[in-house]
This record gives sequence, structure tokens and C-alpha cells, in this order.
Amino acid sequence: MESISSAVHREPWNKGKVVGQKAPFKLKDIWALRLRLQMESRVRELALFNLGLDSKLRGCDLVSTKVRDICHGDQVASRAMVKQHKTQRPVQFEITAATREAVQKWIKQARLKSDDFVFPSRIHASPHLGTRQYARILEGWVEELSLDPAEYGTHSMRRTKATLIYRRTKNLRAVQLLLGHSKLESTVRYLGIEVDDALEISEQTEI
Repeated sequence: MESISSAVHREPWNKGKVVGQKAPFKLKDIWALRLRLQMESRVRELALFNLGLDSKLRGCDLVSTKVRDICHGDQVASRAMVKQHKTQRPVQFEITAATREAVQKWIKQARLKSDDFVFPSRIHASPHLGTRQYARILEGWVEELSLDPAEYGTHSMRRTKATLIYRRTKNLRAVQLLLGHSKLESTVRYLGIEVDDALEISEQTEI
């Protein structure tokens, strides 16, 4: 007697989705979104956007950052260090004046204390903003900029400043340290610089 086993059909998680590297934001998109968030007094989102760009942290590390991680006393510091969940390695980053101002305004408005998360969740069961919530907020930003949501994700935030720094300096080692990568090869793959450099060379070559 032949036994028949029935398997539950599951669709691939990436069906209908564009997978692979997410695009970094362009400078014009950064300034356009900043202006919109400022004009509409979206204090929390402006702080999240600016800190996400400056820190170059993965989403899980950004949303779990505490006030004490980025502040000295009651002031946002110009430099901070956060231990990454994925690698357990500390990574240091600069916090620009514009970001310090935006985050300081948010901390004051939300009345956050030193041991509070910088971005507490509005959902009762979660102590801080979740990575899925963060992804939904970012998707909203992308749509407001009239960009393709399939091409952007939370890693776009992590890649943006790193990509800009590399294009200006060509200093891979510096970008490796800023991203907290243990291997230079990881930074090369992450930035996709071989493709970018090839395109840049081809654009400069007249035929």
C-alpha cells in the first residue's frame, strides 16, 4: 500500500520582491525629505532619519539605542559608540550638528531619560520601536519621495553615508571601520564599489 504524504505548500518569502543590495539615498532625496519633515514638524521622524544616516547602524541597533548611548549629560554628544548586536563589536560614529539638534529636540519633546530608548515604541508590548515599524516608516519616506519602495529598505540608510564617504575619499579602510565590518571584503561587497567604479570610469571615457 502506497502512502501519500501531503506537504503544505509555502510560497517563497521573496516571491514578488526585489532582493539584493538596497540603493543608498541621493543627496537631493536626503535634503528633500529633511525639508518636508521639518516643515511638517515631524520631530520624531526627523530625529530617526538623521540619526539613522549619521550612525550607519543596522536597523536592530538603531531602534535599540538608548539616550545614554548618544548623550553626555543632558546634551547629545558629537561622537558616540554602540555595540552591534550581530557582531558584538563596538562601532563609533560622528553625530553632526543638524542631527544633534534634531535628536535633542525629540528627547526634550518626548521627555526621555538617560536609560530610556531614544525611539520608544507606541505599541504597549514593545519597549522600543521595532525593526518592522522602522521599515514601515522608511517605506513611507520612500513613497513621499516618489521613489520605488522595492529598491529601498532600512539598509539604504546604513549604506547612504558610507557610500558618499567612499565616493569622496576612496578610503575603503575608513568605511570598513565606520560600518564595523571585520573584513575589508565585506565592505567591498556591501558597497558594490567594483560596479560603481566601472560605471564611473565608463562615463568618463569618450568614444
